[in-house]
Amino acid sequence: MIKAVIFDWDGTLADTRQAIVQASKKALSSVGCNVEDNFIASRIGTGTRTILKDALDSENINYDDKLFDKLSNQKDEIQSKSFEIIRIFDGSVELLEELNGKIAVAVSSMSVRKVVDSLFNHFNLNHYFSVTVAANEVSKPKPNPDVFLATAKKLGINPNNCVVVEDSTYGVESAQRAGMKVIAVPSGTSTKEELLAKKPDLFVESLKEKEKIMDFIFNN
Repeated sequence: MIKAVIFDWDGTLADTRQAIVQASKKALSSVGCNVEDNFIASRIGTGTRTILKDALDSENINYDDKLFDKLSNQKDEIQSKSFEIIRIFDGSVELLEELNGKIAVAVSSMSVRKVVDSLFNHFNLNHYFSVTVAANEVSKPKPNPDVFLATAKKLGINPNNCVVVEDSTYGVESAQRAGMKVIAVPSGTSTKEELLAKKPDLFVESLKEKEKIMDFIFNN
């Protein structure tokens, strides 16, 4: 029986691709690291530290912990204020409204707390979620299961009784490793074919398929 719905944020509830790419590139350019947009976009869902580390390593740029932390903070600060280039996906709010009061709803994000709080406040989303867990509150990023397990623990619900809504293969794998059911939606950087290859419990083309999603949640 499903007792909680856990949403990913970036690419699932909102189109944050441009915000993440622009913030990452601006921070990286300060140390002469210039990577293509797709290099960053393909890593959305793994968190700031993975994106920056992979970019710096790909350009053979040396860095210490102090510089890395500075770049991470710079990227997250820019992203946390990128309101004008972030769009809540059609169907997201309607689905959240439908779930509101019927079941526990949470967010497990690979964005850091500063970003999550800033954007959720701006878009007036906080009241939909009883729990939010951010990237800097767990030790390992997706595809490790840490962020989903931490969310289930905060909810006080067994992972086996949770369903995750995800747009990336990293996130689908993370949820499966946590022992949770998964609804996959190709609204982020992973394609339909890539997501289906991960064998999610349910695949939908978008969150506008509200009836299909609700039926899965309340009849499993």
